[in-house]
Amino acid sequence: MSQIDPSPFGETPIETVAGWIRSAKSICVLTGAGISTESGIPDFRGPNGLWTKNPDAEKVSDIRYYTTDAELRKRNWHARRTNGIWEADPNAGHRALVDLEKAANLDLLVTQNIDGLHLQAGSDPMRVIEIHGTTLEAKCLACGWRGPMSETLDRVAAGEEDPACLECGGMLKSGTVSFGESLNSADLARSMRSAKNADLFIAIGTSLGVFPVANLPRTALSTGARLIIINGEPTPYDDLADAVSHAPIGEVLPALVALI
Repeated sequence: MSQIDPSPFGETPIETVAGWIRSAKSICVLTGAGISTESGIPDFRGPNGLWTKNPDAEKVSDIRYYTTDAELRKRNWHARRTNGIWEADPNAGHRALVDLEKAANLDLLVTQNIDGLHLQAGSDPMRVIEIHGTTLEAKCLACGWRGPMSETLDRVAAGEEDPACLECGGMLKSGTVSFGESLNSADLARSMRSAKNADLFIAIGTSLGVFPVANLPRTALSTGARLIIINGEPTPYDDLADAVSHAPIGEVLPALVALI
């Protein structure tokens, strides 16, 4: 911890923050792209972000472009085969949240990430909501079929440029929620309920700028919860938080959880 001493939370001792976690009766955690960058997965809008370096990637994340531009889809299927996400492993931040789940009263872990690393790290699937879906699955826009993305990519490798659903012939895409698609209403409702009932809300690696998920900490604050933010850059909620750290997540989170 010497590299981020005396406290990664500024004037608030890390022991105090750990005490809040230890005494909390219901904790809601929200994670974003920042927790996965240490696994080699780029964020979206940063200097080295996926969308910054590849405008095609941002375009394909919009359902309007995806469904109307066949050439864009073909390029996307080809690029997906070499996506670094397939080589990524959970990092110290993901593992620390597994430890937090065991040591404290975690109600729900809501992640904006589509990489599946929380589940791979060992987080309880019953306590994880992948609010923006998962890239590890493919889904049919016509009949709703879902299956392993790896099987669809095998078809791409075999020569299918724009693979169709084997059940109905409909258009396939990743199991993520694209711009223009609605979030799963049950997942969103459960997330909001957890935030409302939480006495501690922890936001990790998220800019808190994408709605409606960015409303979760405000919902928690409105019912009296403490707010802890761990993120590399400032967020719109920093001034409302009880403790804020801009130190590396892979250093701060394990050190914090070790003190619970």
